Amino acid sequence: MINQQKSYIRLLHAVPNAQAIDVYANNKKIASNLAYKQFTDYLAIVPGKYNLRVFPAGKTDKPIIQVDATVPEQSIYTIAAIGKAPTLELAAIPEQKQQIPEGATFLRFAHLSPDAPNVDVRLQDGTTLFKNIGYKEMAKYLQVNPGQYTFELYPTGTNERVLYVPNITLKKNKFYTIYAVGLLNSKKAPLQLLFPLDGISYL
Repeated sequence: MINQQKSYIRLLHAVPNAQAIDVYANNKKIASNLAYKQFTDYLAIVPGKYNLRVFPAGKTDKPIIQVDATVPEQSIYTIAAIGKAPTLELAAIPEQKQQIPEGATFLRFAHLSPDAPNVDVRLQDGTTLFKNIGYKEMAKYLQVNPGQYTFELYPTGTNERVLYVPNITLKKNKFYTIYAVGLLNSKKAPLQLLFPLDGISYL
C-alpha cells in the first residue's frame, strides 16, 4: 500500500533523437544516464513542489528541460521526457489506485510518438481496444483477460497497419500502460510499444 507520507515517481526517456539524460529534482540527481526507452524504478519522494531539470548525461551547464511541478500526496506518476530534440518537455502520467477483480488485468494506452498521427490499438482478431488516441493523450484503463496478446497499431480511420507486436503476455491482477514511442518513419528509432508494469500493481 502507498505510504501516506510519500508519493512515487518513475522516469521514462521517450525522446527518440536524444542522447542519454540525467534528471535532477531540487538539485538532487534522481536519474543518471537514462537511455532512450528506459524507465527508472519507482522512487519514493515527499509530496510537495519540485524543480525538475533534465540534462544530457554527464552535463549540468544547460538543461534541455526545466519545469516546476507539484507532486500530490499519496500519488504515483510516470514522468516522461517526450518530444523531438530540440523541442522537449515532460509529461506527467498519473496512476490512480483502484481495486482489481480477482484474476483480471487492466490495460491502458499512452501515445508518446511525436510524429505519429492519432491511432487505434487493435487486437489481431480486429477488436479495437483504444480508438483515436492523439500524441500526448492517454486512454483510460480497460479490463481484459490475462493471457498472450498480439497488438496492432493503425492510424485512425485507416486499415493501414503501422505496427505489429506479437507475443505479449499480460499477467493477472496487474495494471499495464502501453507506451507508443519512437518515430513513424525512422530506422534509427522506429515506432515501438513498451509494456511496463504500472506501480499501482504493487505499491
